[in-house]
Amino acid sequence: MTQVNINFRQAEFLTSAPTLAKCPIDSGIEVAFAGRSNAGKSSAINTLTENKRMARTSKTPGRTQLINFFALSDNQRIVDLPGYGFAKVPLEVKEKWQRHLEQYLRERQSLYGLILLMDCRHPLQDFDRMMLNWAQSCAMPVHILLTKADKLNKGPANNSLLKVRKDLAPMKDLVSVQLFSALKRTGLEQLQATLSQWLSHREAAKSKVEE
Repeated sequence: MTQVNINFRQAEFLTSAPTLAKCPIDSGIEVAFAGRSNAGKSSAINTLTENKRMARTSKTPGRTQLINFFALSDNQRIVDLPGYGFAKVPLEVKEKWQRHLEQYLRERQSLYGLILLMDCRHPLQDFDRMMLNWAQSCAMPVHILLTKADKLNKGPANNSLLKVRKDLAPMKDLVSVQLFSALKRTGLEQLQATLSQWLSHREAAKSKVEE
């Protein structure tokens, strides 16, 4: 596979979808960003695309209630999935979000991999492990961003990274981990390289359909 370096600054908002049925045509290849509502998902996408308005950010976690698609080219997309955990909404609404999220993850043929974001101070919460277990069952690659690395000194941040890598060693063939800070742009080049590699895998979506 030949990797093509992608200019993420060219990303453009495509559409928002409340359900799988409302998502764009299921073709090409896309990578989804997932994480708890306070993990810094929107900030990471904004830093990646160098556009502070690309993904919606809020001081109130859990505002992303739709599946948001951003086009990088005619057949390459990144996707901002609904955050999970802290949104102050009724339980039945949370359950509805979770159903739609699960349906997207299980049925979206063009989905190649997940960028799973975790606060580096509180990694591997229940939701994170649920996502990892699901990805493992589907043999889907996951790249973990341990976000807000600027909140820790270098030593504790590296300790968090090593601990997560050790914990997930049995999944090392599918899971990679890095430190990331949207504020300091720490780890941005590594994230860009991973996404460029995945999104250059033009046969990935086709292979998934043919399985």
